[in-house]
Amino acid sequence: MPIEYIRSVLGIFGESPFKPVHTHAEKGGEAVQKLQQSVKAYCKGDYMAVHTFDTEISAIEYEADIIKQTIRKLIPSSMMLPVDPNDLLSFLKPQDSIADNAHHTAHWLTLRETELHPEIKEGVLELMERIVKTVDAYEDMVNDIAKLLETSFSKKEIKRILKKVPIVEELEHETDITKKQLQATVFKYEDELGGTGVFYLISLLRDMGNIADSASKAADRLRTMILRR
Repeated sequence: MPIEYIRSVLGIFGESPFKPVHTHAEKGGEAVQKLQQSVKAYCKGDYMAVHTFDTEISAIEYEADIIKQTIRKLIPSSMMLPVDPNDLLSFLKPQDSIADNAHHTAHWLTLRETELHPEIKEGVLELMERIVKTVDAYEDMVNDIAKLLETSFSKKEIKRILKKVPIVEELEHETDITKKQLQATVFKYEDELGGTGVFYLISLLRDMGNIADSASKAADRLRTMILRR
């Protein structure tokens, strides 16, 4: 990682402790957007593009890790934060898992070339779309942290941001339902896929679902962080 990039993160942190948190969230969203492109390429049988996206997502995930490490190092106990530092770090962990799980899924896609049945292919694309919507809703919520700071955590802004948490949770719930339905569909084609093919796809769907789950957990911890301040 170039030293210039690390310095830029330090500069962001110097302005506000929440700006690098927002930047970190954006990295997760960026990784998920790239993963959607990778999933589409996989469904088309463009495995060369899948490998390219894996490399790109790996770089994004590494950048997210650098930001995470910077945040952790630069929150001394003496720093005056509007929230409990431990709550901030607890919230950061599931947010970091968004990029981690996107990277894990992208790499898993490179391990096996599989001709998907049209019904499974349609389901995978729908699941990915739901994951993107969940992460987008989460990012929208994190964007409002700046407004909370500007208003010194006014009750109006707190109420507004907390209303967005259930939206993320509901989207994650819908994503989970889609994942489970698709897993059942995979077993319909067990004879065609074989045992290894079934294992591969079930594991893929589990990893994809973990992305939305991470966003939901991060939203829940953000709520806790705000309410406990």
